[in-house]
Amino acid sequence: MQHIIDRFISYVTIDTESDPNSKTTPSTEKQWNLANKLVEELKTIGLTEVTIDDKAYIMATLPSNVDHEVPTIGFVSHFDTSPDFSGANVKPQIVENYDGKDIVLNAEKNIILSPDYFKDLLQYKGQTIITTDGTTLLGADDKAGITEIVSAMEYLIQHPEIKHGKIRIGFTPDEEIGRGAHHFDVEKFGAQWAYTMDGSQIGELEYENFNAAGAKITFKGKSVHPGYAKGKMINSMLLANDFINELPKGETPQETKGYEGFFHVHHIKGTIEETVLELIIRDHNKKKFEKRKELIVKIAKKFNKKFAKKFGEDIVIAEVKDQYYNMKEKVLPVKHIVDIAEKAMRELDIKPIIKPIRGGTDGSQLSFMGLPCPNIFAGGHNFHGKYEYVPAESIQKATDVIVKIAELTAIPGIFEAAEKPKKKK
Repeated sequence: MQHIIDRFISYVTIDTESDPNSKTTPSTEKQWNLANKLVEELKTIGLTEVTIDDKAYIMATLPSNVDHEVPTIGFVSHFDTSPDFSGANVKPQIVENYDGKDIVLNAEKNIILSPDYFKDLLQYKGQTIITTDGTTLLGADDKAGITEIVSAMEYLIQHPEIKHGKIRIGFTPDEEIGRGAHHFDVEKFGAQWAYTMDGSQIGELEYENFNAAGAKITFKGKSVHPGYAKGKMINSMLLANDFINELPKGETPQETKGYEGFFHVHHIKGTIEETVLELIIRDHNKKKFEKRKELIVKIAKKFNKKFAKKFGEDIVIAEVKDQYYNMKEKVLPVKHIVDIAEKAMRELDIKPIIKPIRGGTDGSQLSFMGLPCPNIFAGGHNFHGKYEYVPAESIQKATDVIVKIAELTAIPGIFEAAEKPKKKK
């Protein structure tokens, strides 16, 4: 397992934070550092058809080692990390034989990873936990996934007695800012289906995700000397505050779970003259999702109507854009691809946790591009922050799941029919 730990650490110590404000792909130049390293590593372990395009999308092939026809499957992960928290100068800490007590991430800053708050920690007692030093995120999302895919391919190459069909792997930039699949060439990838290794705790297997949209709401104010502002000033920051208070109570990320949707105030920046509020809108149910978007526009119209007579112009401008959709409708017609992953887990004594993703993956977009793509656990917890951690044993288990899926898929008659899904016109 040390080999896998070393590989993982070699990835997370390379800063690959993406930037939502950038117009380029990848959104940050530093993502190339890991991308180029991965290309060389894939060649070194013996994969074929290793390519990287001008946008840093990586693809490679493990050729089939069986004579009969086997569906070509794929595994996909992303190498960028979230801009929500710093990914620079990551200093992983390794806690061997975890004793179930508090883990001191940073004594100087009194940053503690405690099972009293993060109760999932207790299920990993006795295991090797990889954490941050309390100053950055870790990057297990999704460098654990990359570690698992590379390690599984290496294992299959070293163990030719394990029979498998053709396997394609893909690594993408900019998933964390919603662009990971934007330039993914599904036709070139050439798989009948794929799996993203981008889930959280061990056992997760997901084929439902949020419908997602982003809202940018601009508030126009009127700046007047505060001593003479009576009846004249409009403070755009207070308008933004009033707008937020119009949103349904109890429908925030911290107050919802399961299939419950939410509005999330993601970013706000302003002055008296202008404030920009950024929200993300999420719901598994398509009708509820549409109603959430309509509510944003409705509140904006309400504000504009209130101030129309006085200012004769809209002071609230709402822009709502869809980001991705629930992959369920694309995966259910080929449900056997979920069943084979579930079977792989059970054969490895891993209890499948089949539940909706409270987020999105490259797979949700790829599914609508003609590549059905459920999501499998990568093993990490508390993504996008300083409390992120991953048990090394979970990385190993996810690696084993990939190997087992490859092996099961190659068994003659494992599927009654594995027809290639029709591409969306």
